[in-house]
Amino acid sequence: MTSSQPPRLSLFVEPAAWVDQALAAASAIDRIGLDVPVTLAWAADVGRMLPADASLTDRWQVLAGAAFLDVGAARILEPHLDALAILAEAGVEPEGAATWGVFAAEGPGTRVRAEAGDTGWTLHGTKPWCSLAFALSHALVTAWVDDEHRRLFAVPLRHETVTPHAGPWHARGLSQVVSAPVDFDGTPAEPVGEVGWYLRRPGFAHGGVGVAAAWWGGARGLLPALCAAASTGRADQVAQLHLGDADAALWAARAVLAETADVFSAGPRTDEALLANRARTVTAHAATTTLRTADVALGPLPLVADEDHARRVADLHLYLRQHHGARDTARIGRDLVASDQPW
Repeated sequence: MTSSQPPRLSLFVEPAAWVDQALAAASAIDRIGLDVPVTLAWAADVGRMLPADASLTDRWQVLAGAAFLDVGAARILEPHLDALAILAEAGVEPEGAATWGVFAAEGPGTRVRAEAGDTGWTLHGTKPWCSLAFALSHALVTAWVDDEHRRLFAVPLRHETVTPHAGPWHARGLSQVVSAPVDFDGTPAEPVGEVGWYLRRPGFAHGGVGVAAAWWGGARGLLPALCAAASTGRADQVAQLHLGDADAALWAARAVLAETADVFSAGPRTDEALLANRARTVTAHAATTTLRTADVALGPLPLVADEDHARRVADLHLYLRQHHGARDTARIGRDLVASDQPW
C-alpha cells in the first residue's frame, strides 16, 4: 500500500473506532505493497472487526479509506465485506478464517447450472469474471436452477472440482486482482436465500454504492498531488483551478454518498435501485473528472516517474469500468419514466 499513515477521511461523520483500527492495520502492510495473500488476510481481519450493527456510513468509510491508501486493497476488501453482509442478511454464519468473493456476472456462451441431488446441490459450468478465485477460500456464486431463475450458493473454492483460469488477464490496472473464468464440475454448494433472493434483497443496492465509496476514496487519493502542484512557486490560477475542479466534484459526490447512506439506513424503500444508480453515477462522474483533471494538471511526469501515482491511476481507471457509463445513466431515465412520482 502507498501510505504509512491511516487516512482520517471522516467521509460523512467521525468514523467508529473499528474503522480507524482497520485502516491502521492496512497501513502496517504498506512495505509489502499489494501482496494478495497478505491483503486477503487483512480483509479477513477487517471482517472480524466489523460489528454486527455497523452502520452503512462506517462500512463505506472503511472502503473509501482503504482505496485512499491503495485502490487495489479496496478492490480486494469490498467483495469480502459484501459477501459477509449478504450472509448476515440471509442469517448464515460464515467460517471465521474464510476469505470471500461474490461471483454473480454472466457472459455469452457461459452458464453455471445448479443441480439438486440426493446429497445436496452441486454446480456445473463456467462462471466469468471471478476475481481472485485462485486465492480465495470461498465465494457466493449465482447459478441457474432452471432456464429462467437463478439462486445464490456458498461454494468452497479449494474443492477439487473447482478450476480457476489464470486468464486472460493482461490488465495494467489491478494487475494482481485477476478476474478470470472458473470451471465448476460437480462442486458442492449450499443455497443462500430462496430463488431470486440475491437480486431482490434490500442489501443489493447498498453493496453497489459501497463500490462507489471505494471509487471516491481512490479518486480522493489524487488530491494531494494536485494540491502540491498548486502550491509551488510557479503555480498560477490554472493550477488552482484544476485543484478546485477536482475538489468540487469529489465534494459533491461525498454529499451524495452521505445522503444515500442516511436514506438507506432509514429503512427499506421501493426506489432503492434508482437511488443507488444515482449515487454510483454521480460518484463515477466525479472520479472520472478527477482522473482527467490530474492528467491535464500534472502532465506525463508522475505517470512515468511516480510508481504510486501511476498505479493509482491505472487501478482506478479499471475499477471504474464496473460502472457501465451511458447504459447505467440510461437506467436512471428508464426508472424515472416508469415512476409514478419521479421528482
